[in-house]
Formats: sequence, structure tokens, C-alpha cells
Amino acid sequence: MDELKILQKTFDMMKYAYPALAQYPKGEKFALAADIKRCMDTILERIIEANKRYYKKTTLQELDVAVEKLKAYIRLSYSLGFLPPKKYEIWSGLAAEIGRMAGGWIKSANK
Repeated sequence: MDELKILQKTFDMMKYAYPALAQYPKGEKFALAADIKRCMDTILERIIEANKRYYKKTTLQELDVAVEKLKAYIRLSYSLGFLPPKKYEIWSGLAAEIGRMAGGWIKSANK
């Protein structure tokens, strides 16, 4: 059941992120914004894969790495001035919550 919560949180984050990415400068829409979208897609894919696989450890580690990459991209976007402070705060909070949920999933899978 927790896996479904993390999936819903990821959908919520993506719904928030896409309009924010649309406001990036034109030159960045096919660079940094594309990297961020690819990273969010990877997170979504890893959640679905981990939910369906019997052996989850590698997939969950890949999920954890993808979440960290996304956090770095969001931080970079903010430092380059592409994200206003309020959007940065909300989006990074959503990513951090997904990271905490993934960490809990990893701990429960290791038991």
C-alpha cells in the first residue's frame, strides 16, 4: 500500500513540475528542463518496476539515485534563477518527501 502512496506523490510532483518547467527560458527547455523531465520519468519507472518485482533491492537503489539527481537539478535550477524561491521550496519539498518514502521502502525491503 505504501508503494501506491509514493506513486501518487510522484504524480503530484510531476503535475506541479511541468508548469514550472514551461516557464524556463527557451534555451533551457531542451537542455536542463529535458534532463529534469527524464529524471522524473526515471523515478516513475523505478517505482512501478520496484512495485512489480520480487527482488527489489537494485531497483530501489536506482530509484534512490534518481531522486538525488532530481534534487540536484532542482537546486541547480534555483541557483541559475530559473525557479522563484516559492516554487523551489515547494518542488524540493515534494522531492524530499519522495526521497524519504523511498528510503523507508529500502529499509523495509532490506529486512
